[in-house]
Amino acid sequence: MEHIVADALINSVMAKEAFVKESGKAIVELACQMVVTIRRKGKILIFGNGGSAADAQHMAAEFVNRFLINRRPMAAIALTTDTSTITAIANDFSFDEIFSKQVQALGKPEDLALGISTSGGSGNVIKGIEVAKEIGMRTAVLTGGLTGDGGELGKIADFTLNVPSAKTAHIQEVHLWVEHLLCELVEGEIFGED
Repeated sequence: MEHIVADALINSVMAKEAFVKESGKAIVELACQMVVTIRRKGKILIFGNGGSAADAQHMAAEFVNRFLINRRPMAAIALTTDTSTITAIANDFSFDEIFSKQVQALGKPEDLALGISTSGGSGNVIKGIEVAKEIGMRTAVLTGGLTGDGGELGKIADFTLNVPSAKTAHIQEVHLWVEHLLCELVEGEIFGED
């Protein structure tokens, strides 16, 4: 078991290093777009499935409450939390529309949509990003995979942060790390002087 622990740590660190090497500039660009979104009174709509749904909730909570600085709330909504809405849409229409209908209802051109998908191919996340683009929102995705392009999501989003790994656990670990980093960068840029 000890060698499994050591290997898991090494592989997790290697995934983060490869991600930063590939996406370091894109991380800063997305953080800057998030700052613009918040400063113009927009909100960040965050969504994904499974572990990515939990990430969406976690990240929205960091924006609304606080990350490192006690400051006023920043507008962010996880589209993964309203079970009545999600199940009504899934039942009446399709599970593929659970995010797109919420984006249609809540999204404005000054907002940013952030879709999270370890594969880059989640149908409902793709539809959510497509609808956000139709509204005129800026779009960003966190994806994973060795192809480097972020799958279908990477082809349609304005900002793609792709983790170059084939292992879902490492992709998710990097996603959580970069979600925290984005919160830190945005919070520091907007409230760092306070």
